[in-house]
Amino acid sequence: MNIERLKDDIVAVLENKKALDIETIQVAEKTMLAEYFIIASGSSNTQVKALVEDVLFEVSEKHGIKPHRVENDSGNLWNVLDYRDIVVHIFYHEEREFYQLEKLWHGPLSLDAVDEN
Repeated sequence: MNIERLKDDIVAVLENKKALDIETIQVAEKTMLAEYFIIASGSSNTQVKALVEDVLFEVSEKHGIKPHRVENDSGNLWNVLDYRDIVVHIFYHEEREFYQLEKLWHGPLSLDAVDEN
């Protein structure tokens, strides 16, 4: 599987379906969880659900794969699609503002900063 192509295809689906604030973060040097996190938002719970369904469908059709794990909450506030090398987070926009996940993963994670506190 070509990780870069999968990443680009997921971003394209999100763009085509009018996801908000799509961000791709390379996390490989910070965690063993994945190579990339893709974070996007929807303006309504209905849009979030549709974005999740569209990514699942398009990735299955184009790449013949299903996520290793899917985490959905019943209100479609924060959904996670784990494709092992790529983890997709699709938020309701207010939930994304609350958790600010991208702030956690941008920039270096320094153990020195933790030790100083």
